[in-house]
Amino acid sequence: MEVKSVVEEYDVVVVGAGHAGCEAALASARMGMDTILFTISMDSVAMMPCNPNVGGSSKGHLVRELDALGGEMGKNIDKTYIQSKMLNVSKGPAVHSLRAQADKVEYTKQMRLTLQNQDNLTLRQAEVSELLYEIVNEDDNVKKVIKGVKTFSGATYYAKAVVLCTGTYLKARCIYGDVVNHTGPNGLMAANHLSDSMKDAGIFIRRFKTGTPARLDKKTIDFSKMVEQKGDEHIVPFSFTNTEEDIKRDQISCWLTYTNEKTHEIIRANIDRSPLFSGFIEGTGPRYCPSIEDKVMKFPDKNKHQLFIEPEGEFTNEMYMGGMSSSLPEDVQYAMIRTVAGLENVKIIRNAYAIEYDCINAVNLNANLEFKDVDGLFSAGQINGSSGYEEAAAQGIMAGINAARKLQGKEPVILDRSQGYIGVLIDDLVTKETQEPYRMMTSRAEYRLLLRQDNADLRLTDIGHEIGLIDDERYAAFCDKRNKINNEIARLNEVMVGGNKKVQEFLEAHDSTPLKTAVSLAELIRRPELDYEKIAVIDEGRNEVGELSPEIIEQINIDIKYEGYITRQKQQVEQFKKMEKRLIPEDINYDDVSNLRKEARQKLAAIRPASIGQASRISGVSPADVSVLLIYLTARE
Repeated sequence: MEVKSVVEEYDVVVVGAGHAGCEAALASARMGMDTILFTISMDSVAMMPCNPNVGGSSKGHLVRELDALGGEMGKNIDKTYIQSKMLNVSKGPAVHSLRAQADKVEYTKQMRLTLQNQDNLTLRQAEVSELLYEIVNEDDNVKKVIKGVKTFSGATYYAKAVVLCTGTYLKARCIYGDVVNHTGPNGLMAANHLSDSMKDAGIFIRRFKTGTPARLDKKTIDFSKMVEQKGDEHIVPFSFTNTEEDIKRDQISCWLTYTNEKTHEIIRANIDRSPLFSGFIEGTGPRYCPSIEDKVMKFPDKNKHQLFIEPEGEFTNEMYMGGMSSSLPEDVQYAMIRTVAGLENVKIIRNAYAIEYDCINAVNLNANLEFKDVDGLFSAGQINGSSGYEEAAAQGIMAGINAARKLQGKEPVILDRSQGYIGVLIDDLVTKETQEPYRMMTSRAEYRLLLRQDNADLRLTDIGHEIGLIDDERYAAFCDKRNKINNEIARLNEVMVGGNKKVQEFLEAHDSTPLKTAVSLAELIRRPELDYEKIAVIDEGRNEVGELSPEIIEQINIDIKYEGYITRQKQQVEQFKKMEKRLIPEDINYDDVSNLRKEARQKLAAIRPASIGQASRISGVSPADVSVLLIYLTARE
């Protein structure tokens, strides 16, 4: 009997339905591409295998940028959050970051529903085991061109573009103590075959690792010994399509407690049993999300570390133990956890574990997240050497957009470092040859005063609309918001007030210096003790303006109060743009560039930066090397 296998054709194949894959598939489908999204298990769609939250310092910026471009993560967390907080509010607006605790099950359920109801998108459970490509010779240039994928069952799916979003599943193994489970996160099946096919295609594979804390039984926790952490009274949505009233709900508390010296003694006494320290784990772990073993051994002077006890959802007793990621043996986990205040009699539902997995070196990608050596093959998320749901989703939407743009015959969408945290993230990954899982931080963004989470829509919605991910109705509302901001700022700069009795009494009431000469209303807003709402009583034209939303008022206050700093940063961006516009020819032979240091020549030849700006950010390329390269390019013109 003849054996037949399934053969289907699509425009775009997306491999992996984690946070990167969901965004990539939705972007591709919404841009009109016939798209299929593969997941190794329907239970793993948009799964949160580690922390039960979206956002946080700098990560909140990524989610709001994602939403401004037309992505889904912000909308999905607005539907499924159980607590919301704006972080860093005691600092300046550049580092304000939104974070929301998620109901993990509901988050997955709602994202899966969105995928299943999306036109042009097929969701399929199967393990992709092989890349299909052909080798072509164009003008004496031999290259690989992607043709599709094969699944472990033998089915063939032809496509013009493939996006790899495999997360932590490639040849994954979960480890605690001497226990090794050859599975993906949460005991789900690992993807054990695709790595070999990638190697056959000439893709360099390396091993990274990450980890997750234990999950605890809520019934066995004494919360009276912990500090309650409530959500904000006023909720700021992640999605610009929502208002506070749209998503307001009763929130669920988190709890703060600490390790102590007894905890640390147990860890030190058993450190030889940790696979992280014995050398049993080969992969490189994240520096900025260390295990509790790392914290105790690297910071011996600290006698306590913060632990956050967070609910995994509204209808579960599982509690996440933030700050205590570990791969110590099961008995040690019980011993150390029960030294913590409030956890003396706790029961563990799921052990903490480290997970080791295959990933790529993202310097092998172009800035559009397409492999340099495999035409039509894109990559996004933790396979690129990053960590975090938000970093993955941000890469996913850009890979999905650029896969669709390639098939549309259009130029790729590449955000630079002055346009968004997404631009910083991708630029770092493809130029800086990270040696550990990359985590986004506000300190990585040179222009963070311009790249605030509150103005992500003002920076990126035009792009989202142009590429087709922001519909006309949403775009019209956005344009109305932008016009109101600009018009009101212009009015406040033009309206002058003098030192009449009403104004002087108002200033005295707010401990503000009296006026000696007339000033604009904008000048008064610049005073630390005043703002747009407070000056309303002396703003005689305010009634004609009409009621403005809190989001518009926030922009008015920030733009006026920080005008000098913003102007200075915009000038810095202009200089940056000049370097970015100085393109490097694709056919350049760096061996021909005299006086380049050997290391710089090797790095430039390997990474092949597109511009002088990108070249200047490569580790191992000095300012002197950049000057040599500029001289060579000028002479070549």
